[in-house]
Amino acid sequence: MVDEQREVRRARYAVAAVFAVHGAVTGSFATRVPWIQDHASVSAGQLGLALAFPALGASVAMPLAGGITHRFGARTALRGLLALWTLSLVLPALAPNLLTLCLALFVYGASAGMADVAMNALGVEVENRLGRSIMSGLHGMWSAGALTGSAAGTIAAHLGSDARLHHIVAAGVLTVLGLIACTWVLDLQPAEDEEPPPRFALPPKSALLIGAIGFCAVFAEGASLDWSAVYLRDQLATSAGLAAACTTGFTLTMAVARIAGDKVVDRFGSVRTVRASGVLAVFGGLLVVVAGHPAVAMTGFALMGLGIAVVVPLCFAAAGRSGPNPSQAIAGVATITYTSGLVAPSAIGGLAQATSLVVSFGLVTLLACGLAAFAGVLRAGDRDRPKISRPAAAVPDPRP
Repeated sequence: MVDEQREVRRARYAVAAVFAVHGAVTGSFATRVPWIQDHASVSAGQLGLALAFPALGASVAMPLAGGITHRFGARTALRGLLALWTLSLVLPALAPNLLTLCLALFVYGASAGMADVAMNALGVEVENRLGRSIMSGLHGMWSAGALTGSAAGTIAAHLGSDARLHHIVAAGVLTVLGLIACTWVLDLQPAEDEEPPPRFALPPKSALLIGAIGFCAVFAEGASLDWSAVYLRDQLATSAGLAAACTTGFTLTMAVARIAGDKVVDRFGSVRTVRASGVLAVFGGLLVVVAGHPAVAMTGFALMGLGIAVVVPLCFAAAGRSGPNPSQAIAGVATITYTSGLVAPSAIGGLAQATSLVVSFGLVTLLACGLAAFAGVLRAGDRDRPKISRPAAAVPDPRP
């Protein structure tokens, strides 16, 4: 029993490292988008079209992750999918035109989505075995990885380096780190009589309900990340530096809240945590809408970040406990949240053009009300979590 507990604790740190590696790829890519745009010779509108393809690729590929995990086992599947994701970082910078850029970003998003499902499923399994919340902290590690990757990318861009060289080096380093981390994740294998999941299936009903909560949170996140700086600049006439600081503050607030969120969830449970988070997000949204001074709006965005930070991790945790096929449920929730992230920036922009940014963030605030109103669907995340949810034989000792 002691050896098994040691295995699970080690698996927790391993999957946390996997989350950080996954986030670092995203951060590395995001900082070099201007270089990629220039290299591919695409306009702003064409770039916007191309940037829709990662979410499209993820939505198509995510349902396939369960079948891959069933066939190869959790550890081998994650090792392969994570390596595919880290190596795909190279593709967008190599694209010479719009068509190849769209194809590269489709593959980039597909590999991201499948690795995302596999690592969240393993995170939920480790959480079940530990008997306490860890999913918020895991997503906090993703945010920390994204910040690290973006910091390295910012330095590379400042030095004027070729993004192809930058991403080849980053992909190589992150692939090695990811493969090392995967050595200690749980090596879950399907039971002999376990039926393989369908190659492609619609999300179960439970995933749709849980995904709706995630949709509201990710909509607010996407809107704030992409439009908070514009809001301060256009509505409150702030400087470009202060507007950018608002977005950075929002990102840091979310990262810190996620890392600290597990203790709150363990004490109050998923449902009460999300209800309180929803109230906080709504209050933050109201401050943004009524703000007449930059400090008020920045406070509102910070509170919104605090309010939505733990929601998506708890959605994944609840999905992983909501039915007999955790990977399928997690894939369904992930697909819905990715779709929200794709829809939010353009929806905010379209509504702002027709009315104003104030009205747009009024919509964000209204959706945030859904977090408090419908938090009860996450009750699966508050079920008793046994320390051991599978027989010890399912976690073989990796030592020779």
